[in-house]
Amino acid sequence: MRIFKIDGTQVTEHDALAPMAAPGACERGYLWLSLTREEFQASLPQVQEVLQSLCGTLLLDLHVSDLLNDQLPSRFDYTSQYDLLVFRRLAAANGKEPAPQADPSPRGGPPVLRRVDTRPVGFAVFDRVLLSVHPEDGSVRDTFAAKLLAAAVPDGRGAVPALDVRAVSARLPSGPADLMLRVINQIVDAYLDLRRELTRQLDHWQAELIDPHSRFTNWSALMDSRQSLYHLDEICEDQRAAIQDWIDSLETLPAPAGAGEQRERELIMVRSRDVLEHIERVVHHVRRLEQNAETAVQMHFSVQGHRANDIMRVLTVLTAVFLPLNLIAGIFGMNFEFIPLVHKADGFWIAMGSMGAIAIALVLIFWRKRYLARTR
Repeated sequence: MRIFKIDGTQVTEHDALAPMAAPGACERGYLWLSLTREEFQASLPQVQEVLQSLCGTLLLDLHVSDLLNDQLPSRFDYTSQYDLLVFRRLAAANGKEPAPQADPSPRGGPPVLRRVDTRPVGFAVFDRVLLSVHPEDGSVRDTFAAKLLAAAVPDGRGAVPALDVRAVSARLPSGPADLMLRVINQIVDAYLDLRRELTRQLDHWQAELIDPHSRFTNWSALMDSRQSLYHLDEICEDQRAAIQDWIDSLETLPAPAGAGEQRERELIMVRSRDVLEHIERVVHHVRRLEQNAETAVQMHFSVQGHRANDIMRVLTVLTAVFLPLNLIAGIFGMNFEFIPLVHKADGFWIAMGSMGAIAIALVLIFWRKRYLARTR
């Protein structure tokens, strides 16, 4: 469990959850309560007490179940007091395969696909509190928390390192919604670390499939990788639908009263569209990998069919060359008493020479017509 109080340019991390529910504990700024699912289940009464004290409302039981569900797809829901967003991540599980109970759908194919962790991260966005529920490792939370703490600490020259390299005005998140979008953006960008390795493996398989001299036998891994890519495509589509629902809900809110609130609303909308654009890039890349895998399989069978056609063409040419020779041999093998050249001393050599000349002539004709040319 990690608890952060963010107030302007100050970020303070607290150790205990109970003091946050005391009156006046968080008069300014907002809180980020980040827990794993086990911690959230164990500390649910304290979390509800903090939410009641700071926001005047509690999490609904159905939303608590959604945050505790380790297999829930990406989705968005809302109430009049808070918004709920469940977002499945695509990241390497610290170099290891995720636990079997974490994801019910088996994945095979390249090792990088077996290491993709697709467990959901849940967010409950209140006016003054962001509650995030993470898987057991909490890697997303810890990585972003380190950036958050570093952005709040000035260096020796008095400059504050930006939390986001694209940030020019607000270095720290302006509110719980802005903080949630930055965490989600980090989750989406984590897929970029997997993209290069996955693309390299599929490109290797594609080159091996199209090589006419190779004997590709790793069909089970290739089929598993195609199924895994379909699964990732579905996850990305759920991610995009959830963020689009979030953007639609923001557009239905009443217009802000002041210029500051209007600017903050516009910042949230811009960052939401930026996250949506990143998700669409991931969807595009996953679908391109699907098409590459499908194209590689189709090209493999096309190459195999072309090779079979080449073999049949050579066999057909050889049959056509020996067909007249068999005809001549069959004629001279008839049981007639009078057959030309049979009773001559040089008849055998005349027949053999004629057969050889016919064979050479046919080979030259077929070679000129490129029936015997090797296809590269």
